[in-house]
Amino acid sequence: AEAFAADPDPRAWERLVDRLLESPHYGEKWGRHWLDLVRFAETNSYETDEAKPHAWRYRDYVIRAFNQDTPYDRFIREQLAGDELPDGGADGLVATGYYRLGIWDSDPADKELARFDQLDDMVATTGQVFLGLTLDCARCHDHKVDPIPQRDYYALLSFFNNLTPFKNGGPTDEVPLPGSEDAKALAVTESGPVVPDTFILARGNPGSPGDRVEPAFPQALNPPPARVRPPESGRTSGRRLALADWIASPDNPLTARVWVNRVWQHHFGRGLVRTPSDFGLLGSAPTHPELLDWLAHEFMAGGWRLKPLHRRLLTSRIYLSTSTATPQALRIDPDNDLYSRFDMRRLTAEEIRDSVLWVTGSGNSRMFGPGIFVTLPPEVLASQSVPGKGWGQSPPDEQRRRSIYIHVKRSLLTPVLLGFDLAETDRSTPVRFATTQPTQALGSLNGAFFNEQAALLATRARRECGDSTEAQVRRILQWVTSRPPTDSEVFRGVQLVRALEQQDGAPAVEALKSFCLVALNLNEFLY
Repeated sequence: AEAFAADPDPRAWERLVDRLLESPHYGEKWGRHWLDLVRFAETNSYETDEAKPHAWRYRDYVIRAFNQDTPYDRFIREQLAGDELPDGGADGLVATGYYRLGIWDSDPADKELARFDQLDDMVATTGQVFLGLTLDCARCHDHKVDPIPQRDYYALLSFFNNLTPFKNGGPTDEVPLPGSEDAKALAVTESGPVVPDTFILARGNPGSPGDRVEPAFPQALNPPPARVRPPESGRTSGRRLALADWIASPDNPLTARVWVNRVWQHHFGRGLVRTPSDFGLLGSAPTHPELLDWLAHEFMAGGWRLKPLHRRLLTSRIYLSTSTATPQALRIDPDNDLYSRFDMRRLTAEEIRDSVLWVTGSGNSRMFGPGIFVTLPPEVLASQSVPGKGWGQSPPDEQRRRSIYIHVKRSLLTPVLLGFDLAETDRSTPVRFATTQPTQALGSLNGAFFNEQAALLATRARRECGDSTEAQVRRILQWVTSRPPTDSEVFRGVQLVRALEQQDGAPAVEALKSFCLVALNLNEFLY
């Protein structure tokens, strides 16, 4: 921050943007947004909540794809049909773990209904994530609002109807990776090139099949016919590749717009369409439709690459605007639809935890690999049907890695993240809540993580600033706020430390730790 503020070069901001886009942590940051969308978790949910084999490889694939600036149309094809691509390779296999990330009941009362629930999860996630359409509303009847008949739903389901049912391990789910003797990936497989018939199910009931349907795309989008060409390998039907090619086509009216809108959302706090996974009639109309169209066109013309889109948005006048509103702007644009100012936002759960680790100097930047297990209170472990089942204990240094590497167990989400509105894991999460609730302050003041990190921050301040309380306080506030603190702020901090020592009888070490805890709870740190 100091170096940037002192740089007189007019292009200092552009250089900073380029440096951050080239950082390996860029993929961790933007990969997390994608994991929200595809309901990423490493277990199956329900009472047993068993671990999904090798799910972490999908997370690593996503991070690498963002860092490599994989074109978005290729990113789509790899996840929907990477095993059917002639040049899919290991990434293509790992990417198809997309299909296996949803919840799974190991002991369903009705196995056939459970199978169609899995297929519905694929239709729902694919429709919402890539097309911004709630196609799953048409499972039992014609869509009540959008022009999506039930026939279109089952025509789309037929693209997935040949997938082998998930079994949580074994040859249907664990595919050997090429070029490695032992490594396997959570991936999708098919039962061969011959696909079972797909029927429209009355009220979504597998026991009431109606008319047979063939693979087809939603007719409301005026699509081309679905042309399916089985791969030469004979292991799959080729249907998913046909679907992926249509979704990733520049002629598709939705795909680029939906993705560009999501990128805008994460930079500006909300999308040009405020319902980013519902571009239908019940969704919000775009506040700037011409801008959305233009950005989508430029995105495709630039090879579907994300980093140039970031640069375009981050160097715009609107991104560089102040968050201070004028009286006139508040009167004319109270909801900020016209972007007359920049909306403030609270950090996400992962950003809060990761920022604490890096402010205290304890963060471990090692990337990739199996998920880590952070220490959880006994009361949290006891909340499972079998207390502590499936939760390990990673070494202290591993526990200080970025939050994206914490093992995601659906029935045992990490409290410090859950309290600050972690994404839901059972279904796609297009927008996170940003709530303000008592449990957040209780956790960040009384919780073990914040108290442990406050002690580390105090140790860092003593090590770098010596015994001067004023120097310690000034430096701590500078680390937490990324700006030089005012003299009055430093004075108040010193008063607090001395009051804790003199009035409460706290040892100097404990008094400074308590000030660090206050600093980590400042609104300026969390927003």
